[in-house]
Amino acid sequence: MNNLIDRKVDLTTSYQPLADRRQVISGTLSAPPGNIDPAYILGDTGQDVPLVPGEWHTFHHVDLSGIQIKGSVGDIITFNGGTW
Repeated sequence: MNNLIDRKVDLTTSYQPLADRRQVISGTLSAPPGNIDPAYILGDTGQDVPLVPGEWHTFHHVDLSGIQIKGSVGDIITFNGGTW
């Protein structure tokens, strides 16, 4: 059975995972256009990868606990998808 996953993450100035345990899903990671500053995804070699307000990316079969994200306090990231 497939499960719907809709998640809102309040950003902090330190990197945090999108899930606290292994959770493999497919879906869309979005920085809403109302965000003030870019969010940052921790790249595979340790660099900050910007996600500007209004930007979104679709992921297939990724583990949310392996995606680390940070940004400005007051901004958010959303992830909408499921276990399909």
